[in-house]
Amino acid sequence: MVEQGADLNWQQDFLTTPKDLGFTFPAEWEAQDALWLSWPHKEASWPGKIDKIYAPYCAFIKAVSAHQKVRINVENEEMHEFALQHLEAAGVATEEIEFFYHATNDAWCRDHGPAFVINRETGEKAVVDWGYNAWGGKYPPYDLDDVIPTRIANRFGHRLFTPSIVMEGGSVEFNGAGTVLTTTACLLNENRNPHLTKEQIERYLLEFYGQKQVLWLGDGIVGDDTDGHIDDITRFVNEDTVLTVVEQNPSDENYAILQENLKTLKEMRLPDGRPLNIVELPMPKPVIYDDQRLPASYANFYIGNKVVVVPTFQDENDAKALEIISRYFPDREVVGIDSVDLIWGLGSFHCLSQQEPSI
Repeated sequence: MVEQGADLNWQQDFLTTPKDLGFTFPAEWEAQDALWLSWPHKEASWPGKIDKIYAPYCAFIKAVSAHQKVRINVENEEMHEFALQHLEAAGVATEEIEFFYHATNDAWCRDHGPAFVINRETGEKAVVDWGYNAWGGKYPPYDLDDVIPTRIANRFGHRLFTPSIVMEGGSVEFNGAGTVLTTTACLLNENRNPHLTKEQIERYLLEFYGQKQVLWLGDGIVGDDTDGHIDDITRFVNEDTVLTVVEQNPSDENYAILQENLKTLKEMRLPDGRPLNIVELPMPKPVIYDDQRLPASYANFYIGNKVVVVPTFQDENDAKALEIISRYFPDREVVGIDSVDLIWGLGSFHCLSQQEPSI
């Protein structure tokens, strides 16, 4: 069944796209002006544990803000002061921290934050404000989160694009040379854009992120309430290299899922015909809290200008994961931060953050 008005939306969306105007979404390792965050405040996202997440959250901010601006959405002056108290207690030098009174429903800025695209020739920066429905309507309300990109674009005077479909930042991964990697489990889920075909969704990705090709993996890891975000399983670290998590225990629920993704990656080709250079990243042992399997993954790292922040899980594979990631970022400090409490919210550092690229 085609959603009423879908044909009209399609025609309007593609009258002029970011790709038409020379915009592209750069790789995360390219130069950044800032890191965007939305201060965590929703207790239902970390039931019984929200007080414990501020230490690792502030450690994340401290590591990044030593080298670039960190811009934080807060609801009001009270939340601003609360955040400052935690940051100062963590030893964060707050000169590089900027606060914006943009109220949010939740903290997952990777998904509700602005998708910044840049035009390398003109030096212009623009924002894509995709629709946001809290991963298929799972966690209402989400009205405040849905308008964050537009509020930020207006605040900075950036050109704004508003495609009429749902899309989340954690569902897409970029190599900076025209390739976007995603999953069928998420983008083809009926709780996102049931009126669109796979080919139509591909066109949105290509046109609004300014890309050349879309590569598709299958399922995400067990415990991921986003229906399979790519940033928990496979990440580009350069134009043709991916780090992809692999489970070594054949009896683990993730084993078959990740073996299938590994097989698919081996079959992929870049636009010039090159295969991907595939590097396997271990998984931690299952992290379980309150009888729930959590989506603990070393792939949920954030790449900043001078640092890579990696979630760790008090696991014997922590050191191995950090060593592997370090090989591909010799010019950055790779920092592991304990994410055992954060992951109770079903996401970690990459899920919580959205980078703003430099021109």
